[in-house]
Amino acid sequence: MLKTIFIYTLLSFTSFISFAQNVDSVTVVKTKWGKTRIAKQVKLYRHHFNQKNLFAANENISFLEIKNTGRRAIFALGAEEKELITTSNFGIRDTAIAALNGNFFDVKNGGSVDFVRVNGKVINTNRLDKNGERARHQQAAVVINDGKIMVKKWDGSPDWETKLSEQNIMLNGPLLTYNTNDELLDTTSFTRLRHPRTCLGIKPDGRILLLTVDGRNENSAGMSLHELTKLMKWLGCTTSINFDGGGSTTLWVNGMPDGGVINYPTDNKKWDHEGQRKVANVILVKKK
Repeated sequence: MLKTIFIYTLLSFTSFISFAQNVDSVTVVKTKWGKTRIAKQVKLYRHHFNQKNLFAANENISFLEIKNTGRRAIFALGAEEKELITTSNFGIRDTAIAALNGNFFDVKNGGSVDFVRVNGKVINTNRLDKNGERARHQQAAVVINDGKIMVKKWDGSPDWETKLSEQNIMLNGPLLTYNTNDELLDTTSFTRLRHPRTCLGIKPDGRILLLTVDGRNENSAGMSLHELTKLMKWLGCTTSINFDGGGSTTLWVNGMPDGGVINYPTDNKKWDHEGQRKVANVILVKKK
């Protein structure tokens, strides 16, 4: 009898979770996003979900959708070998349409801890762990060729990134979904717990999403990587890759109010647009 009750309870709970996720997916698909045309081939989408709509939490989400044609709007990397500067200052300095914070970096000494190559020049190399193993954020790469961007997956070789043909390469991760297949995520608190997140996604038609989810605030809880994976799929992406998040999460758009910062960076622990963290590199969207 007890075994029957347990099985019934487990099935009921599983059904509830499945139902909740289906409701969440429909919510995302049917949401009337606030939409702003930023430039030719570049649109900004924003929406604040309340606790009844998405993952039973307040969630503030912003993303750019860019046609990945290499014509009107092109992608580029902005990076510094050792210095850290804000995402907005990268964007302003490089006369960009928009900028999104990039990969993981040395907070104390500056510079990325992951491989970065800009216009053929190696800016930073991988810092491996004490066993010589790669971090999860060194097992995929965002690469740019002729202004078009794509994601590549590590092939397991020790010098993989140095042999990539693209002139602009930024290792990042973990990879969430690759060519419709979900990647296996670890069980660390970084993966399981909710944090502000930055993500790049690719749709089947090639359109690119540059996305931020705010967090660490009652107005927006942030997401686990499992939740972020679901969100990107519901937005239509068949490939998605996590970037450095937390206090680094920043989306900047030229010419917008509040200095162009779209989301709510958390370094000042306030719900405003002033809390940018200085970072080592960014993804840029520029006019050709």
